[in-house]
Amino acid sequence: MTRIRIANILKDGKPGEEVLISGWVRTRRDSKNAFSFIELNDGSCMSNIQVVIDNDAEGYSEHIKDVTTGASVTIKGELKESPGKGQRVEVQGNSIQLLGTADAKTYALQKKRHSFEFLREIAHLRPRTNTFGAIARVRNTICFAIHQFFQEQGFISVQTPIITTSDCEGAGEMFQVTTLNLNRLAERKTEVDYEQDFFGKRASLTVSGQLEAEIFATSVGKCYTFGPTFRAEKSNTTRHLSEFWMVEPEMPFYELEDNMELAESFIKSVIGKVLEDCKEDMEFFNLRIDKTLLETLQNIMENEFKRVSYTEAIQLLKDCDQKFEYPIEWGTDLQSEHERYLTETHFKQPVILYDYPRTIKPFYMRCNDDGKTVRAMDVLVPRIGEIIGGSQREERLDVLLDRMKECDLDPEEYWWYVDLRRYGSVPHSGFGLGLERLVQLVTGMTNIRDCIPFTRTPKNADF
Repeated sequence: MTRIRIANILKDGKPGEEVLISGWVRTRRDSKNAFSFIELNDGSCMSNIQVVIDNDAEGYSEHIKDVTTGASVTIKGELKESPGKGQRVEVQGNSIQLLGTADAKTYALQKKRHSFEFLREIAHLRPRTNTFGAIARVRNTICFAIHQFFQEQGFISVQTPIITTSDCEGAGEMFQVTTLNLNRLAERKTEVDYEQDFFGKRASLTVSGQLEAEIFATSVGKCYTFGPTFRAEKSNTTRHLSEFWMVEPEMPFYELEDNMELAESFIKSVIGKVLEDCKEDMEFFNLRIDKTLLETLQNIMENEFKRVSYTEAIQLLKDCDQKFEYPIEWGTDLQSEHERYLTETHFKQPVILYDYPRTIKPFYMRCNDDGKTVRAMDVLVPRIGEIIGGSQREERLDVLLDRMKECDLDPEEYWWYVDLRRYGSVPHSGFGLGLERLVQLVTGMTNIRDCIPFTRTPKNADF
């Protein structure tokens, strides 16, 4: 007999069917009438399935005392119409096999509700909870929807390097990769000779695959990267991770307006897929996590994203009655409080800001003729703020070289990137989306550390 997922049984199972199910016990209670109720979950959906098993069932007398919360079992039985509320069918078990016990005294997940702070300390067990099981399923659907969107749009998936010698953002907040003996270097107190290192030069974990993706965008057409990225920023906030996943499409012949249209279409497509395929999980998030979640997502789906220049946005923020923690002036970057004011209070819909000051943006963004701004864009959504950052790239060789010098970067270290402007340069654009930010938006979770299976933050690298 083939094992059946509980989600499939609850959706399509019919009374009278013989079933074989496996999973983890959520609860067990014994009746005085010589049978037991077992709530079983296999992670395929939010709901448990109820198993009713008599004391004369095969394996009952041998195993039932060890069928505690957290134990794993396999049960054979027959589907019956359920007399209980909220469930269409239940399983009348005729045999039970105990696969793994769970010490009831030490098992960390009990019937009470646990704080998210506590669950972060037991990340190996938290996926068994309703909240984190739902996050895992929604994250999976988001990842599938991302690939589906770009594949249907004719993009090629490109795997860019995790180890790199280029700092895309120019901020220097990168994790170094080395095989040198650090203890010996500390003892000798000598300068590091990177020629003796594994790669013969200083190497780090990537903060972005964008620069390498541009190689393929200017060779084989529209492409996208989707992989882990790393930032060694010592920031302990609810919005930052040291390891996170980025989606970065690059498109030749796209100007900034094309980039904006693609970003809006992309966000709406992914959210639509989640709302369609994860209804039960989304209802849970709307009920337990954020009661305005579905309303917020419908707002994003139903409204065209408002296009506003950075300069206009700054003036709006300066003229409004809102008191901000961080003062705002032309030439400063927007903080989350500013972004949320624009999307939640002023416009009450998603906003795309564009044409940012060149002094606060990286070297690769195309310069405008005003000499002050670059063709950058940020997509802002209610509750999260920035969800996407992108730009039209600088395709002019002379301007790119000037910008690199302006940003104190050595063009020789980016020789291959400069070459792309020497040989058949074309206008091109792209953007980056942090997967965990999108998971946070779609689930209503307030802390980004709960939106990734294993959190990497300063002083935290367990598992």
